[in-house]
Amino acid sequence: MLSLALLAGFGTLSLQSCNGSGGGDKGAVADTAQSDPTNDSINNSNTLTAETKLEDDGRMFIDKAASGGMMEVELGKLAQANAQSQRVKNFGAMMVRDHSKANEELKTLATKMNVTLPTTLAAEHQQHVDAMIKMKGADFDKHYMAMMAEDHVKDVDLFQKTANSERDAEVQQFAAKTLPVLKMHLDSAKAINSALK
Repeated sequence: MLSLALLAGFGTLSLQSCNGSGGGDKGAVADTAQSDPTNDSINNSNTLTAETKLEDDGRMFIDKAASGGMMEVELGKLAQANAQSQRVKNFGAMMVRDHSKANEELKTLATKMNVTLPTTLAAEHQQHVDAMIKMKGADFDKHYMAMMAEDHVKDVDLFQKTANSERDAEVQQFAAKTLPVLKMHLDSAKAINSALK
């Protein structure tokens, strides 16, 4: 009897992680299994297995993308206020626009997948923001554009790997959809960075 409950619960969770919902009678099987107090430890184990699969494949990507996207918006706002070059100000405006849109799409995806996004920047991202708050004019322009060129190389690499190898179809689609925008940002950042040298 325990084996049947285990298989039913695991099968339902597998379907939910792939399709976003258990659907129909299978959801009812999962609800019945979860309401049986003798199966609590089995159901908790199955839940952890489903969550761990997401963590292994997509959770790190989601966390990095969320923190990186928030940093891009914050630095883009700083660029519009503190930059000297109009090209740098325009680049900052593009970062705010494009990354705000991507952040909203990621938030929708995370909500659908029952994943909690970070609400604060990762330490490495916060260090960039803290350092650049104090900069203005030409110094800001050079530092910001060099950092944007370097950062977008990492972003493109992360999103490319996720688009190519992520097991969760929705996370993979988000990465693939966002990748061309990041490549355009990288090209633009490199061009502006070179012009400032």
